[in-house]
Amino acid sequence: VVQGNALLCVPNVLKVYLENGQTKAFKFDTTTTVKDIILTLKEKLSIQSIEHFALALEEQYNISKLYLLHEDELIEQVVQRKDSHDYRCLFRVCFIPKDPLDLLQEDPVTFEYLYLQVKTECPILY
Repeated sequence: VVQGNALLCVPNVLKVYLENGQTKAFKFDTTTTVKDIILTLKEKLSIQSIEHFALALEEQYNISKLYLLHEDELIEQVVQRKDSHDYRCLFRVCFIPKDPLDLLQEDPVTFEYLYLQVKTECPILY
C-alpha cells in the first residue's frame, strides 16, 4: 500500500529525504539492503566519508523520535512494518567526526552536509 505512506513514492520505490530539501527515489527488491541505498547515495552525492552517514526513520508527528536503520536491514522489511506510514526516511550524518575541521579538509561535501543538518536542527545557533 502506497497511499499515505511517506516511505514510498510508488510500490517498491523508497523515498529518501536529504538535508537540502531534496528527495531521492530508489527502486528496491527483496534483496535490497539499507547499505545498498547508502552506497548509491554516496555515489550520487560524491561523498567520501560515508562512515558518518546512516538512514534513519523519523516519526512524522513527533520529529524528536529518530530510529537508525542497521545497514543489513532489508528495505522491503522496513517499509512493511505496520507503522511504516507514520515515518519518513532520512539520509543523515549520525556519527559525528572527532574533529570537524579534519572532515572539512578531507571531505568538504560531507562537511557541508553536516553543516546543513546542524543548521536545520539548531537554527538558533545561526
